[in-house]
Formats: sequence, structure tokens, C-alpha cells
Amino acid sequence: MTEPGTSLSTRWFEQPEGLTRPAVVTGVFDVLHVGHVRFLRAIAARGLPVAVGIESDERVRSWKGPGRPVNPAEERAETVAALACVAGAFVIEGPPEVADWSAYAELLRPLAPAALAYTAGDRYTRAKIRGADALGAQSWEMPFTPGRSTTAALGRLAHSL
Repeated sequence: MTEPGTSLSTRWFEQPEGLTRPAVVTGVFDVLHVGHVRFLRAIAARGLPVAVGIESDERVRSWKGPGRPVNPAEERAETVAALACVAGAFVIEGPPEVADWSAYAELLRPLAPAALAYTAGDRYTRAKIRGADALGAQSWEMPFTPGRSTTAALGRLAHSL
């Protein structure tokens, strides 16, 4: 549970005018790869504008270790926002320990999302479904592209150097 007075906030990198009832996805999006592109394009193909929440550097570092993120949040948001299938991108800020479904539901409530999307096999699937239910949004499980993750890409890069 989120402690009283402790919450998440958004800082928009690119906020489209008139964004209504988007499909929302949140994540790190550290080193953009084909898995990200296929995931975001599949969401957009369902006909809703796509808004992407990018986790802040502090939050990513706390969860993934001192070597991550590779790219700063502003650059990750700029890269994702440049994709034709993405309507807008924002950075999620707040204490790393605030990561429960209710905190995300409150963060996203002003967007009035029509759907929350996540990748098949996401370890937070149940939490994302609960968040979608709390927002009156659909939960969309999208296909995962096997072998295409940031961790895998960084591993391949490290071995090629």
C-alpha cells in the first residue's frame, strides 16, 4: 500500500492536446528494441491513442541496480514519443518503494485510460489487472517477442565488445 502523503507523479515529455481515453503502458523502455516497437504497435493497432509512462532514473536504478538505466528518463521518453504509434510520453516520478497497483491507478486516473496494456508473462500482471479494474479500464495482455528484451540486448552488446 502507498503510505499517506507518498505518491507517484507524472512529468509529461510530450502531452498531446485532447488526449482522451488512451491505452496506457508503463515501463522502463531503457534501450529501445524491436520487442518494444512490436508491443507498442500492437497496442496502437487496437485503435486507441497510446500514452507511455517511463519510469524515472531513480526508480529504475533502485529496481535494476547501479548500471541502469543506460539512458536517462528524458531521452527514453523522447525516443518513445518519436515513434509514430505513440501519442505521448510522460516520466513517472516518486519513491522507488511506491510501486503497488493502487498508486499507479491514482497516478493514471486523470488520464481516464480506456485500457492498460502489458506484455504476456509480465510479473506484475495481476497488479496491472487490478489497476485496470480500479480505473474501469480494460486490461490488454499483448504478445511478448521472445529473446527481445533490454536485458538480452545488453547481454548481446556486452559479449560483442
